[in-house]
Amino acid sequence: MKKKGDIKRNTFSKNYRGQVWIETVIYLLIAFVMMGLVLSYVKPKIEDLRDKAIIEQSLDVINEIDNTISTIGSTGNKRLIEIGVKKGVFNIDSENDMITFELETKYQYSEFGKEVYIGKVKAITQGQNQYSKVILTRDFSEEYNLIYDSSDTNKALPKASTPYRVFIENKGVGVDQDKLIINFNIE
Repeated sequence: MKKKGDIKRNTFSKNYRGQVWIETVIYLLIAFVMMGLVLSYVKPKIEDLRDKAIIEQSLDVINEIDNTISTIGSTGNKRLIEIGVKKGVFNIDSENDMITFELETKYQYSEFGKEVYIGKVKAITQGQNQYSKVILTRDFSEEYNLIYDSSDTNKALPKASTPYRVFIENKGVGVDQDKLIINFNIE
């Protein structure tokens, strides 16, 4: 025979199980909302730090190119540099004898529109809507005549999964100039 207390106990246990599931769902929803809020704050900061690291690495690459050119030695010497481009574009500007790196980012590397020199490299941040453009430039025009593939052509190195193998070669002093000719080749 069933007792009156048994019926209440069964009803209570069914309600209790339902309440546990409702609480679990509510706690999960609260946890997801909290994680979403944290990610909405942290993700832009992580992207800024990543872009800052890319700019700093690119600055190091430009300085390595500068160091290689200044220590290349006598005519005919050739050196290899590997340039990894994860984001942005490296440019070998033979017409103006410059090496540049450009990156569109939300990170503001320097004050907008003002040129900042980091050693021999000029950095400028140009404003564009929500993104800004960071440009690093090393001008070799006073000391060297830069060429790409034995001619005055420009070469852009966009982002790639593998590093570019760039050969830098001393071609000697030009006949019509008193500047050393530096040839860039990409393999």
